[in-house]
Amino acid sequence: MSAAITDPFTHHGAHLGLARSLWPDAPKPWIDLSTAINPSPYPAPHPSVQARARLPDPQELQNLEAAAARAFGVDDPDRILATAGSETVVRFLPHVLPAVTAACIVWPTYSSHTDIWQSLGVPVGRVSGIERASLAEGTVVTLVNPNSPDGTMTPREQLLAAHDRIADLDGFLVIDEAFADADASCSVASLAGTERYPRMIVLRSFGKFYGLAGVRLGFMIGAPALVKRIRTALGDWPVAADAITAGLAAYNDPLWAERTRIRLRSATRKLDALLIRSGFDIVGGTPLFRLAHSDLAQARFNQLLRAGILVRPFTHDTKLLRFGLPHGDAAWRRLRETLRARP
Repeated sequence: MSAAITDPFTHHGAHLGLARSLWPDAPKPWIDLSTAINPSPYPAPHPSVQARARLPDPQELQNLEAAAARAFGVDDPDRILATAGSETVVRFLPHVLPAVTAACIVWPTYSSHTDIWQSLGVPVGRVSGIERASLAEGTVVTLVNPNSPDGTMTPREQLLAAHDRIADLDGFLVIDEAFADADASCSVASLAGTERYPRMIVLRSFGKFYGLAGVRLGFMIGAPALVKRIRTALGDWPVAADAITAGLAAYNDPLWAERTRIRLRSATRKLDALLIRSGFDIVGGTPLFRLAHSDLAQARFNQLLRAGILVRPFTHDTKLLRFGLPHGDAAWRRLRETLRARP
């Protein structure tokens, strides 16, 4: 069986169940390199039995948000909101932002940012860079920084200038920093929602860098009034006990984060070398994934599936594949041996 570029694998990662059903004879266990999640997760403690048996206490949520705020450089706890993953905010923002007339997405990137606006009938434009955004009154501009799938990092100064241009037209600038924990050099979370940048909204993800996507934890940083509006709408228990316990431990452990950044940089250098030896050109990436180009990308994708390895293809360019980081010697060996063979 061969996968076509229109298959669900191109929409986003994490379709391992579908891959298993379509290629039942592939070697096991499957190696999922499609989601760009840290393969060596943070050793988060579990909540106590008592914590799981009751509703989370508001003080525990405040402690989590305070720890995350310190990690992101946010000095006002009223500007940060914990949610069940940053995707929750992506889906929620269109319902709470006032007087939105259009959306503009810096593309290519996560399709979710386009899908939600289109589903509500809001006109959506796509541009290749934030400086190319054509703005009308009330436009929401969304940018992922560093971007997926190419790892492009828009400089901080350019983001701040874009905010002023957008704010002058009563629009909003949404910056998705899902991969910023791995390289925070361009992060603007500390400025989002301040008096100087009131129409800047930053999203942060816990699951990618800390390797705990199933915990479902993310954050929004923005103007206090907007944060309060969303907090009220989400209710008193927006995240579970497991997320609170894991987040509190992780955000109070800067040494683990520092060591992990070093390890991830080493792993991406190793992956780059493997892909280049296999005939790919590295055209982008972050410390959590690499974007590779090959005229044989579609054949390579199917070759990897037959070997029980799932990577990420794309409809906008069928010569691109995105590779997350393998975990453990056996996974590295299977990837190396698979790519060594002709597709």
